[in-house]
Amino acid sequence: MAELFSEEWMNQLKDAWNNDPEIKDKLAEIKFNSVITCGYQSEEKPTSVFVVKNGECIHAGNWKDEESDWDMRADLSSWKKWMKKPLGLSAMGMAVATGKLKFNKGDYDNMIKNPSMAGPFIRSFSLMSQIG
Repeated sequence: MAELFSEEWMNQLKDAWNNDPEIKDKLAEIKFNSVITCGYQSEEKPTSVFVVKNGECIHAGNWKDEESDWDMRADLSSWKKWMKKPLGLSAMGMAVATGKLKFNKGDYDNMIKNPSMAGPFIRSFSLMSQIG
């Protein structure tokens, strides 16, 4: 089993993302381009990076000083919990409201109100639970 946010884990997520039309194709429709980083709340720098061009993930792996558009942080226990039981829309809102999921960069409020972005974003948490 690949370690959470390791190079191997991130590339498995990349493959799952690119093979999921509910994510890749939906984001391609809106020409979604973004550099997404993630990691732990206790750390100053992100752990991993995920680069998306026109809905397709073109690079995933360890963060190497890339400038991000989105930076999501949670503690290890929360990430592990969400890998077992992915966040849905309500649970994600609660996680953000209680500070369990933080967006150091990116506009969560606008994203979650936009169905073209919110659906694929929530779906990506389901993909994370399939990695291993």
